[in-house]
Amino acid sequence: MANVYVIGASRGIGLELVRQHAEAGDRVFAFARDDEQAPQLAALADGDKVSLHKMDMASDASVAEGAADSGADTVDFLYIVGGIVGKMEPMLEPGDWDTFDDAIEIMLKGPLRVLRAFLPRLGQGSKIIVFSSQLAASTWPYGGFYPYVAAKSGLNRMIRSIAIDLKDRGIIIGLIHPGYVQTDMGGPEADITPTESAEGIRALARRWTIDNSGEFYKWNGEPHAW
Repeated sequence: MANVYVIGASRGIGLELVRQHAEAGDRVFAFARDDEQAPQLAALADGDKVSLHKMDMASDASVAEGAADSGADTVDFLYIVGGIVGKMEPMLEPGDWDTFDDAIEIMLKGPLRVLRAFLPRLGQGSKIIVFSSQLAASTWPYGGFYPYVAAKSGLNRMIRSIAIDLKDRGIIIGLIHPGYVQTDMGGPEADITPTESAEGIRALARRWTIDNSGEFYKWNGEPHAW
């Protein structure tokens, strides 16, 4: 049985990771910004295999409080899933910076906040799986999505630095493109289901080693160019 922590568990792939790990017999700590607005997650919580905790990745205090609320057990798997799309259209005219700032707070600074909060509970063999996106790669052939691509591409390089700095402690960290998934973000016409994505991610997480810490993979285990 593994201790599994899912940040951003209220819906989509995060919710499915909670479900699959619980069904596999793991102890799952599920984090959502507002657990009262997450009925599907609440239905999985039984106080035994799955417990619910509040965490807003944009808030230092919330991240610290949420991590503390989950106890002091060691971390086997830590999935950092949460994110927002932000504005999709080009932002070439002066205007709203709020969406940009939100993207940076949640998707770039947020994972670092989470890592800091759980670092005392991470040790040899602990695995941190951080959700990135194909939009983070220089190979992405489209425009737009300025807040999202800025946050995710910065995240990729930051995670590679973190992997180098944690390697001597045996802590494994990696980046995942979860696929084009049928979620609220991806829409109903996307390529794969949350179930398929989560199954692939879990399989990849199990075989991730210190030798490929800091690397960027697709949900199906293929390396992702970036």
